Amino acid sequence: MKFIDLFAGIGGFRIALERNNGECVYSVEWDKYAQEVYLINYKDLPEGDITQIPETEIPDHDILCGGFPCQPFSISGKQSGFSDTRGTLFFDIARIVKEKNPKVVFLENVRNIYRHDNGRTIQTIKNILNELGYTVFIELLNSSNFGVPQNRQRIFFVCFRRDLKINDFNFPCPEFIDVCLEDILEDDSVTSDYVINRKDVLLKPTTEESINEDLFNKRLLKPIRVGTINKGGQGERIYSPKGHSITLSAYGGGVAGKTGAYLINGKVRQLSPRECLRVQGFPETFVFPDTITKSQIYQMCGNSVSVPVVEKVYQSILSYLS
Repeated sequence: MKFIDLFAGIGGFRIALERNNGECVYSVEWDKYAQEVYLINYKDLPEGDITQIPETEIPDHDILCGGFPCQPFSISGKQSGFSDTRGTLFFDIARIVKEKNPKVVFLENVRNIYRHDNGRTIQTIKNILNELGYTVFIELLNSSNFGVPQNRQRIFFVCFRRDLKINDFNFPCPEFIDVCLEDILEDDSVTSDYVINRKDVLLKPTTEESINEDLFNKRLLKPIRVGTINKGGQGERIYSPKGHSITLSAYGGGVAGKTGAYLINGKVRQLSPRECLRVQGFPETFVFPDTITKSQIYQMCGNSVSVPVVEKVYQSILSYLS
């Protein structure tokens, strides 16, 4: 199956599909640092600004993939069809789909797209894909349920070209694999740069659930909060490595912004870049060049998709196509 990798980031979609005999024939990513990372890992330099790429220049493909940014549509709700998407990055997906007519459109977005612009955004997306000749299936999936220790809820769109006559589609069922953050941690000897030394750290039960459980010893397939830094705002909450990480974020603030803080071997620290890759399901062979800063790495990991989730959905897609 030939696919294109739009809004490619660091290639989470690409890894998942290539593991299942997919062939990437085109990639697009505007961020120059992500382009650099992509080139090193895949020997392929993505094109830049998708808004400047004529759809006629895109290679033929079976599957269009993309974790696209969520933007409001200026006239959404007026049911003006294809034109509703103009001025947004989804318009660029739509015009490529209209020109190339792939068998499948496979997209990912944040959970809040359901509520975005009072629900008009997701409705317009569905309307446009229907108008372009696709049967649309949408599901909310959590990475925690697919073998990586990260609580990450994301919306997935699987859209089959209508002539394929696929009128039902089952997303993969949760697997609840027993994996926790402590299973993927790096050694203390290489994580000293991520330790948070603060005098306002408070370790104690913070919820009713905490009072009823021995949270320092029990493994759970979800984040386990065990303390706070400062006032416990965003990026100031401490979690146990016997649970899952919070959602990696590209723009989170606070002393432990983007990764969250964790009580690991008696010290409070952020996750390392390698640990961020692991909670997103990236292979150990994946690398960042020395020119990329820690902040840029965190942002790229936060913007990425969880590889195992994409892979499971893609395997379901293949089973229906066959």
